[in-house]
Amino acid sequence: MRELPAYYGFWHYLGHYGLRVLVALVLAFLMLPILIIIPLSFNVEPYFSFTEGMLRLDPDAYSTRWYEQVFNDPRWILSIKNSFIVGIAAATLSTVLGTIAAVGLASPVMPFKRLITALLLSPMIVPVIIIAAGMFFFYTRFNLVGSHLGLILAHAALGIPFVIITVTATLTGFDRSLYHAAIGMGASPLKAFWDIVIPLIRPGVISGGLFAFVTSFDEVVVVLFLAGPAQRTIPRQMFSGLREQINPTILAVATMLILISIALLVTLELLRRRSERIRMGTSA
Repeated sequence: MRELPAYYGFWHYLGHYGLRVLVALVLAFLMLPILIIIPLSFNVEPYFSFTEGMLRLDPDAYSTRWYEQVFNDPRWILSIKNSFIVGIAAATLSTVLGTIAAVGLASPVMPFKRLITALLLSPMIVPVIIIAAGMFFFYTRFNLVGSHLGLILAHAALGIPFVIITVTATLTGFDRSLYHAAIGMGASPLKAFWDIVIPLIRPGVISGGLFAFVTSFDEVVVVLFLAGPAQRTIPRQMFSGLREQINPTILAVATMLILISIALLVTLELLRRRSERIRMGTSA
């Protein structure tokens, strides 16, 4: 633990520890509504509140029945399957297109760079409901509404900006002389890009792909506009469950999503540290 400077007075200490307390309170305000879902998902009763038995930590008041119900319900199984199929396909497409766009935007000879960047990042700025409505009328002309392909393309469009941002940030510290040296030694542009550029920007590419996957996995507005019954995803099924029949099955699914999110955050942090080590190594 780092010691505080010797010149710190009363107001310095007050500001230092007061800031820590404030950060802890903000963190608790953000995390408690999420973490409280986890114990509620084990409630033996079909309620969204703590029972007296749960407050007494009575083992009989806890059950995994709602998790079992998730995997015994064909609607939830279909939703989970669709979420992973659409999420993985959309993330893959977003990663490929976003990486190509980021490499092009990072080029010093790219014309109209700011305008093109603004257009590519617009899905992050424009309200999702406007994008969903536009996609609905556009995709209707090509019979893509109510299909997995239409949903994948729509989610890929929403995920591309995240890939562009992360890959562009990685390319900021990239030494282009390495690429030109490979070209000068006889390598083709494609081979130089694959063997030199990709290994150095891989953490940013993977991070962007994970962000694109999370964006697709969590999307509900576009699904409401474009998906049919066969393309129902987890957020869409949760939305329907809140309207039709409220029970802790939704909390069980939410708990599983929290665990997936934690795993993705840990992966992103490991990739960020690896990217920093690579950047320090190349700069040295």
